[in-house]
Amino acid sequence: MELNPNINRTIAVMSGKGGVGKSSVSALLTVEMARRGLKVGIMDADITGPSVPTMFGIVNIRPTINEAGIFPVETEKYKIQVISINLLLERPDQPVIWRGPLLSKAIQDFWNEVLWSDLDFLILDMPPGTGDVPLTVLQSMPLDGAVIVSSPQDLAFMIVKKAIHMVQQLQKPVLGLVENMSFIQCPKCQEIIYPFGQPKGKDISTQLQIPFLGELPIDPVLSEYCDAGKIEEYENPKIKNIVDMLMVGFS
Repeated sequence: MELNPNINRTIAVMSGKGGVGKSSVSALLTVEMARRGLKVGIMDADITGPSVPTMFGIVNIRPTINEAGIFPVETEKYKIQVISINLLLERPDQPVIWRGPLLSKAIQDFWNEVLWSDLDFLILDMPPGTGDVPLTVLQSMPLDGAVIVSSPQDLAFMIVKKAIHMVQQLQKPVLGLVENMSFIQCPKCQEIIYPFGQPKGKDISTQLQIPFLGELPIDPVLSEYCDAGKIEEYENPKIKNIVDMLMVGFS
């Protein structure tokens, strides 16, 4: 796929494993960038498991489509540009039962046919694993790099390393690792609890010689905001720190 003159930089948010909160991390990074005055878009590249529109409260809104292409939907608060297969389906619970070639074609269409408008950053919320869609993105898109998301379990890191090695083998930059669900803080006594064991992200990053961007907690408030479609209202200083670290590589 050719460079898009309307997109300055493109970042894929990946994880070899599902269930580590990759989509919420994608959305949080996008929102924090938008808070800083950057023009940002997010592509829901998880075609069979799209969740981005729900987190941003985009309900019963369809993209405008004409002979020029597809116009992304803008979020209410920060005017983040969003595209997702769920915005094109008749019902949000309608399954996408496609084989690999059709999934890859959808990603190519999202890149080539969507009329993104002067973006500083486009964030790609990727599906888990190392299958057709990640391969299409890494091989075909002019990608500036990948942010990898994991949770602290040894099993999660074992599978996430596959995604890291995939990115490296296809000669794309690994921009850093985010360890999600690293801890939970008791709202009453403020004690820090590690439900999945002690954090390992920093050690794993050192071992693999990639940047460590930071840890994110399990936060019931974030879950509430995502379910209510209000992720643009959620704030956490740790997200700000992660974006600070990420921006260092683009300064």
